Amino acid sequence: MQPLSGLLVLDFTTLLPGPLATLMLAEAGAEVIKIERPGGEDMRHYEPRFDGESAMFAVLNRGKKSLVLDLKNEAQRAELVPFFQRADILVEQFRPGVMARLGLGYEAVKALNPKLIYCSITGYGQSGPRADEAGHDLNYIGYTGLLALNPGPVDKPVVPPALIADIGGGTFPAVINILLALRQRDLTGQGCYLDVAMTDAMFTFAGHAFASGHATSRFPGSGGTRLTGGSPRYQLYPTKDGKLVACAALEQKFWMTFAAAIGLAPESIDDRRDPAGAIAAVAKIVVSKTADEWRPVFAKADSCVTIMASLEEALRDPHFVDRGLFAHKLAGPTGQTMPALPVPIVPQFRDGAGSVKPVPILGG
Repeated sequence: MQPLSGLLVLDFTTLLPGPLATLMLAEAGAEVIKIERPGGEDMRHYEPRFDGESAMFAVLNRGKKSLVLDLKNEAQRAELVPFFQRADILVEQFRPGVMARLGLGYEAVKALNPKLIYCSITGYGQSGPRADEAGHDLNYIGYTGLLALNPGPVDKPVVPPALIADIGGGTFPAVINILLALRQRDLTGQGCYLDVAMTDAMFTFAGHAFASGHATSRFPGSGGTRLTGGSPRYQLYPTKDGKLVACAALEQKFWMTFAAAIGLAPESIDDRRDPAGAIAAVAKIVVSKTADEWRPVFAKADSCVTIMASLEEALRDPHFVDRGLFAHKLAGPTGQTMPALPVPIVPQFRDGAGSVKPVPILGG
């Protein structure tokens, strides 16, 4: 039996943060019913398509069920009452106050089921001056100072490759706090309300700069810390053939091994004196050879230095394949299958490797 078997989750969320959170609960055994408006949630209409469905919708909603209701219709809202009475968890992602105006807020639902764990995921939380503002991931990491730690050159800024706030500030805190609330319910018999703001956790991601700034009264600017581009030990270096070397030789033993492997001049090894000069010296050496020429050198050195892989290459990497990350499958309406999205739930808490679960048909 899986750890969340027997639990019912009502999923009122759309797009990424909430659906990924409820996906994780479903992967651990919970029954998840996705409440969708007529026509389906926005993600159903995203490209590209997989077996007629949005591929992104498919990977985020594997194994869930779908219930179509017009929440603005009082009679249809009334159909939710028996679900509220037996649900364990409710996750919603509307702006603050929307569920309450619909008569579906925490206090109203709590009256039907005091044991319910009710989780709201928003950008800025249920309170505070920005609570009602619209926003997306880039706004959240921009407002909290995280993006400023290394947005790239002003004339050519770089959009981060990951939705840090959506997943790291929305999905993961929601799952963590829901599990904590389940444990608390075990002790007290009572449910609770969870206010998850995606922006809040962005300060956690900026922990290194946060600590440094408070300790020295000088908060770092763009590229000003050893983890955001200020050190030759934690840096991306282009190779002769346009690939990138991911150098993370932070500790002295790794740095010394790396320096010896590439033949770095002694005057550049003490990078405290001139970090920018050391970065330039390493870059000049690395760019003199191709990625394939460097690969065996770095493998032998074992100093936390690797060649950056594309996603396509990573999906074929024997290590990740051996770990079973892509063993679970999802099935489209006609039975076509593709790998399920890997989620950070250990194998013993998921269903068996190789299992196939369907993408929810709208209303089914």
